[in-house]
Amino acid sequence: MVQRLGYHHVALKGVKNIDQTIEFYKKLGCSIVRQFGDVCMMDVGGNNIIEIFANSDTGAEENAHFEHVALRSADVDADYKTALDAGAESVKEPGHGDLNGLKIGVAFVRGLNGELIEFFQEM
Repeated sequence: MVQRLGYHHVALKGVKNIDQTIEFYKKLGCSIVRQFGDVCMMDVGGNNIIEIFANSDTGAEENAHFEHVALRSADVDADYKTALDAGAESVKEPGHGDLNGLKIGVAFVRGLNGELIEFFQEM
């Protein structure tokens, strides 16, 4: 039987400027776990990792990709504002509602490299 331990990381490939991207995620409360060459692993909280790859000469990925990364949030409104202040682009302003009996808050932004980031708050 396979023992599932959760996910280790989500990868973000082809970032335009790795230094700016690292600073952006630091402003969102992430911390560097390790950095080697043009790769940086950052803890987004709870030992959940986003792995950031600088743009390479190999061209754009043509295979499947993740739609978005959802970050757990204690305050979706504050996280949304912090992301915008850090240079993100608004996709969906914070909204609060009910998801089959679970009270939630959600907001979406585009990061510096066009990545879609969701802030998800269970209330």
